[in-house]
Amino acid sequence: MKKVLFLVSILLVSGYSFAQKKDKTLVTINDQKVKVSEFKRVFEKNLSSIESEEGKDVAKNLDLFINYKLKVDEAYRLKLDTSRSYKREIETYKNQLTAPYLQDKKFLEKLIKDAYDRTKTEIRASHILVRFPANYTSGDTLAIYKKIMNLRDSIVNHDVDFSEMARKYSDDRSAKTNGGDLGYFGAFKMVFDFEDAAFKTKIGEVSMPFKTRFGYHIVKKVAERPSKGEVQVAHILITDKTETGKKKIDTVYRKLIAGESFKELAKKYSNDVNTKNKGGRLSKFGSGRMVKPFEIAAFSLENKGDYSKPFETRFGWHILQLYKKYPVESFEKTKAGIRTKVKRSGRAKLSDNAVLNKLKKQYKIVEFEDAKSILKRKDIRGIPKDSLQAILISINEKEIKQEAFVLYIRNRRNKSIPFLFNAFIDYQVLEYFKENLVHTEPEYATSLQEYKDGILLFELMNKKIWDKSSKDTLGLQTYFDKNMAKYSEKDLSKIRGKVISDYQNYLEKSWIAELKKKNAVKVNKRELKKLIKYYRKEE
Repeated sequence: MKKVLFLVSILLVSGYSFAQKKDKTLVTINDQKVKVSEFKRVFEKNLSSIESEEGKDVAKNLDLFINYKLKVDEAYRLKLDTSRSYKREIETYKNQLTAPYLQDKKFLEKLIKDAYDRTKTEIRASHILVRFPANYTSGDTLAIYKKIMNLRDSIVNHDVDFSEMARKYSDDRSAKTNGGDLGYFGAFKMVFDFEDAAFKTKIGEVSMPFKTRFGYHIVKKVAERPSKGEVQVAHILITDKTETGKKKIDTVYRKLIAGESFKELAKKYSNDVNTKNKGGRLSKFGSGRMVKPFEIAAFSLENKGDYSKPFETRFGWHILQLYKKYPVESFEKTKAGIRTKVKRSGRAKLSDNAVLNKLKKQYKIVEFEDAKSILKRKDIRGIPKDSLQAILISINEKEIKQEAFVLYIRNRRNKSIPFLFNAFIDYQVLEYFKENLVHTEPEYATSLQEYKDGILLFELMNKKIWDKSSKDTLGLQTYFDKNMAKYSEKDLSKIRGKVISDYQNYLEKSWIAELKKKNAVKVNKRELKKLIKYYRKEE
């Protein structure tokens, strides 16, 4: 918690800017020139949150800013930026910071709107799946594609029944009983590639083969209807499907008709151990989430408190009571939730791919054919490092050796080498983009530098001040003895927290004084006066 709070405060007083040609030097620390714009940006960022006049004092804020700069410089001098933990933390933050730049914002907004439009509709579809084998190659993929194309041809051109073909040839086990019928479903209920193909297929038609992570599919769209939204019900379940179970559920139903509480009856009779103590209440659900008889009964209930007649599923006998209906809400109300779902689903890859394709058009990418000869070698993963020093590809001015590719594929063995080479190019394009963000995106560079400095300063303050004040019991006692007069309580153990805080302030002031002695700090007084005058006018 101390680290988080410290970093938040540091980000409010730290700064990093891109100097403009007319930007004057405000402070020189050794050979480092700090521009007026850098201090102004930091000072103005904090100005609105400062209430006291003393806190708005330009000269005092400049002194704090100089102290901060001296501490950060000391952290770099001590090479705290070379530790593994620091590098690991910065790499994690960079990945978080770069994420928004790797998405096409306009494209993403369109994906969100399209996804919302699909939530208003439910479709019924059947499918046939031909799975990929483990560790499949491009040759396997081609054979699977030919197989599913032949199945489609039989259905479309030779009038063979889709459900019959699904029962015979689909690798989806459920097809043996349901003929590939998936029932009704809406947006986000299937993997995106499947959902996309199913929604785009016209009613009564069979799609062309398409690929998901499971294999190749074909889909027949059977029907379409407005979305029913979601529903929440409570249920009483009797798992005994014999005549005894039927008599028991009928007894429960008669008690309901007589006016007994559904909640109490669920607690007493239901065999669903997960819900009976909650009066049988289930989480809300939409189409395609429950077995068909259960779904039909739930969505048939009209008003809160209504209950169904007993009905049977493969799990046993049920009675449902309606708790609440959740119709599809407006785009404005659901946008935030849909945005989250889009980012978590396969849709986000479309936005990523849009950025990647733009970058590939923008960059000069060269493949070196002689170096690519290693792609044909069966022992590619075992080639010695010193034999992998030829340039394999270049992206603008950056040259990437064969060694990088072999390292990239070392633990990727379930894809063909040509496929991995194309994936490697995509990976390197994105890496090049991320590496150059500090030069192309000032806001990114500022945020990254602030975080780097903040992490280093936290480590340095921990080492110089916080750890010392809490662990150096002799130093603390010595400080207390010398300053006992200012404390009304003379027992250190009773005011230890207060004394530690004072001791930390003392240590920091002493440390700052040392830093100022060993560093050359020069303030441009003319520019400082201009700043003071400027902010007085602003008031």
